[in-house]
Amino acid sequence: MKNIKYIILSCIFTFALFFFFFWLDVNTNPDTPNNESALIGNRLPWIQKFWLYASGPTNYRTALSAGHYYSSGANNFQLCATWDLQVGTTTTSYQTFFVGVGGQLNDLYNQAEKQGAYHYMAMANIFHAMGFMYMLDLYGEMPYTEALSESPVPVYDEGKTIFYGCMDKLDQAIELLSKTQESGATFLSVGDMWNGGDVNKWIKLCYGLKARYAIKLSKKTDLFDPDAILDYLSKGPQSNGDNTRALCINSASDVTDYLWGDPIMTNGNWDYVGYGSTQRISQYVMDLLTNMRGSGVTDPRMTKIVPAVMSNIKLGADGRVQSYEWLRSKGVDFYGPSTRLLAGGASSIIETSFAEKEYPIVYTITNQSDKDAFIAAQEGKHAYTVEGDNVTVTYAPGSLFINNPNYRYAGDTVYVSLRQNSTLTGNATLGAMNMNWYFVNSAAAIPAGAVGSTGSFQIRPNSDQEILTYHEMCFIKAEIYLRKGNAASALAAYKDGIQAHINMMQAKLTDWQGGGYNNPDMLPMNAADITAYMSSAAVCQNAGELTMADIMLQKYIAMGCSLETWNDMRRFNYSTGDIGSFGVVYPGYGRSPLFAGQAKITGGSKTDPRYWQRRWRLPDNLELNYNRINALAINKHALDIDIWSYPVWWDCATDQEYSNYLGK
Repeated sequence: MKNIKYIILSCIFTFALFFFFFWLDVNTNPDTPNNESALIGNRLPWIQKFWLYASGPTNYRTALSAGHYYSSGANNFQLCATWDLQVGTTTTSYQTFFVGVGGQLNDLYNQAEKQGAYHYMAMANIFHAMGFMYMLDLYGEMPYTEALSESPVPVYDEGKTIFYGCMDKLDQAIELLSKTQESGATFLSVGDMWNGGDVNKWIKLCYGLKARYAIKLSKKTDLFDPDAILDYLSKGPQSNGDNTRALCINSASDVTDYLWGDPIMTNGNWDYVGYGSTQRISQYVMDLLTNMRGSGVTDPRMTKIVPAVMSNIKLGADGRVQSYEWLRSKGVDFYGPSTRLLAGGASSIIETSFAEKEYPIVYTITNQSDKDAFIAAQEGKHAYTVEGDNVTVTYAPGSLFINNPNYRYAGDTVYVSLRQNSTLTGNATLGAMNMNWYFVNSAAAIPAGAVGSTGSFQIRPNSDQEILTYHEMCFIKAEIYLRKGNAASALAAYKDGIQAHINMMQAKLTDWQGGGYNNPDMLPMNAADITAYMSSAAVCQNAGELTMADIMLQKYIAMGCSLETWNDMRRFNYSTGDIGSFGVVYPGYGRSPLFAGQAKITGGSKTDPRYWQRRWRLPDNLELNYNRINALAINKHALDIDIWSYPVWWDCATDQEYSNYLGK
């Protein structure tokens, strides 16, 4: 009997042990999920996070091509200044989308389908559409129909297939979002960091994306449908309350991600534009913010977009800043005379240093006129002595200076860095409310309170990352109405777009003010300045005078760090002036005097499409090394060095033109 009892207990224990391991196998430890067990409510936030990270380099590097920023960083300066384009700039967007976003979409869709979570199925479709449309915009031909399959060498598809595939995914998403989820399905609010599970906002986003994508067909008379776009707009965002944006934060509690070691909670654009010290605002942007339409009027947004630095600093006996003046950054000129860059080189803007004690630098200047001008620039600012060709300048404590003996660089202190450090990557001891950047060359800069940059509105660590906005919809509507000859409606939509962007900025600035941030450029704009600007000559007031340039240049400022600006510039052939009767839409934009990309951007005149940057070359270390047969099968020029100047599908007026570029 005793033995039978032990046998029974042993069987019970074995049976229980079997089911214990069976439970582990089915449910998996939540701390180590796999692709089948990861909860859809946990998967979506990571997809959204990595979308921000994938869009960051895309927005930044295309903004360089669009002339919005200048960079002295390796490879990146060639996108804005020389156009001697390097493939090293093209890998990150591709890699981050496929690794962080694309690789999860099938699993998200399939898992959601099993539980009738239609809204999560819609999320997979939306991110599919956004991601592959990015790929089309950047690279042209891509693996698409087989891209997320198990094939290590997926076939390529032409741009038309990708474009309409993405539009179809949005239609499917709208249908799925319109359905009631099955009982017990995970609520969208569980995993949605962007819209908090608001299905109506997601539907509006889908229609807004359709409008954004459909406007790209503006060169195609057989496919462009203005009335369809107006219909999409009527179902898309109708106010700033309908904006889809990622709320980003600067927090000491932030952690780094497992792929790149960057902060998780910060803005994806900041990760690229505001993280390092090599980025500056361009003169092209400055001119629009201070002289739109030749008005001489300063835009109230200027002081929020263009960073400032403390200058003329006087230190007290304790080494702290006692007095100073704010110096607003000068824009880097790489389209006009480009005097500074021609003198020093396309990537020669140098980071400013802070003098915590006297700091002498000897400049050797053999050209007499240069020497006279240099000496004159020191008068009343810095102590100096002259001995032959050597001019020794002694920078007093508190001075800003360029720590380089090349006299051509000494004036670079007027180019303020766009940099801002997050608490996790730089100024953790200052707390999350201190959103200034301090000079990194001196340990005394932070204790002194010497601010090296106030940063820029759209690219702070805690700036909202804009996914789709009402102001973009307004500018698309203005463009459509102008194309249809309805100038009055175009003017109204144009003004609505400007006001919507200003209102969006003002709301965020007001939030920052209430949060107690100590950065002056994070305070709200003056309401009277906004009213004056909207009624000024900087804003067109007469429907009969409204031009496409008026619309697109205001959109250029409002979109800021966005791929859509480069898309727009390609649609209008930059400053060629050969699209319809619209004239030059981006006046002053052209090849820089530093242009050195003749082998890659081959066109001989502005009217030649290949005079301009048109696409990115596929990444060597991903597609061209491992899938080149399929790349060449779709486009025989895929490996050519001048592929950068080949238009993508939507950038061609006809399919035949596109086929010619593919070598068919």
